[in-house]
Amino acid sequence: MADMRAFRDAVTAWAAGGPGAPAQELAARLPVRAAVLLEGQSDVAAVDALAERRGRDLAAEGVCVLSIGGAMSVGRYAQLLGAPGLGLRLTGLCDEAERPYYARAFERAGAARQGFFVCAADLEDELIRALGVARVEELVREEGELRALRTFLRQPAQQGRAPQRQFRRFFGTKKGRKIHYGRVLVEALDPDRVPAPLDGLLAGL
Repeated sequence: MADMRAFRDAVTAWAAGGPGAPAQELAARLPVRAAVLLEGQSDVAAVDALAERRGRDLAAEGVCVLSIGGAMSVGRYAQLLGAPGLGLRLTGLCDEAERPYYARAFERAGAARQGFFVCAADLEDELIRALGVARVEELVREEGELRALRTFLRQPAQQGRAPQRQFRRFFGTKKGRKIHYGRVLVEALDPDRVPAPLDGLLAGL
């Protein structure tokens, strides 16, 4: 939905120090009822892909799914979008290492009871474990990147690393690849193998 994209862009500009009026006007007009605060664009791709698989149009439901550009920005977004600002319901998804940032931000924004979901390492790790290393390699081959993967795995830094960690690193080695596989991995999941944090996030919206 174009209007929700405009709202997301307005919020991002507001969080960067721009005016808040455009986001406030769009929030009232759409209307928006909830904001999903995600660390990066690959998380957005994964959430959007799962919603589509389940026949849901989150934008039409008044849910704004947005990347906050890293967990250290969550406090700013929570203040703008939560009770101190637009009064939206907040939720989100973060890595285990970033849990303290989210917990503190949600508490300060009066959203501690609304809660967020935590991945054991990160969302890519959750998805790789759910699919299995062999299936992930099949997907890389289907995407035409098996040669690039094999070249990557021959690098000295990858020797001795667990396959799961190798794939996580591989997805981050080329611009846009992590975002692309955020969708690819989710689309390949069996319905009963969706990682608990991602499943819980969508079920709670």
